[in-house]
Amino acid sequence: MADNTFKVSIITPERSFYEGEATMVEFNTACGEIGVLPKHIPLTTVIAPGICTITEADGVKKAAIHAGLAEILPDKVTLLAEIAEWPDEIDVERAKKAEERAKNRLAQKEVGLDVLRAEVALKKALVRQEIHQTR
Repeated sequence: MADNTFKVSIITPERSFYEGEATMVEFNTACGEIGVLPKHIPLTTVIAPGICTITEADGVKKAAIHAGLAEILPDKVTLLAEIAEWPDEIDVERAKKAEERAKNRLAQKEVGLDVLRAEVALKKALVRQEIHQTR
């Protein structure tokens, strides 16, 4: 491992999604977007749905990450994600339908509606569509 890189692991319940060396990783947290460089101070944070950008020595990789926890250490970042998807794994038509369903639920404002759940579903659908466009 070079001085200007660190290990990155993205793990979901289904698979080890990504293992590699990066010079920077960016992702969404519950408090906003974060960018991590080598030798970052230790931090644990909640992952929010969004695009994770992994900058490697020879290029950039992007993935959709949907909720979880992140552990940041000076020499390693571990993302424990509920769901992680590469752009070519996205079913964009399904994401568009999910967006429509979520928007309809929020617009109807039915009694007993779990607004937070509907908002998260909408955000996931939008992230999937956005990452799909980066293919």
